[in-house]
Amino acid sequence: MEIDKLLENLAKEANAALTAMAKTKDVNEKEAYSRIAKNLCESLEIFLNLQNEMMGFDDDD
Repeated sequence: MEIDKLLENLAKEANAALTAMAKTKDVNEKEAYSRIAKNLCESLEIFLNLQNEMMGFDDDD
């Protein structure tokens, strides 16, 4: 899977979790969606940092 597609899918899933969290009234469900969104955002951060580091390398090096 291409990294751009992976980043896009992670962002979509995080957004879906946040939307679901906003709609639910149950505190336990809100906590579950919060944990899901947190994990997805942390994963997204890892791949964004990796992509940022890779952009610094030139093919000539």
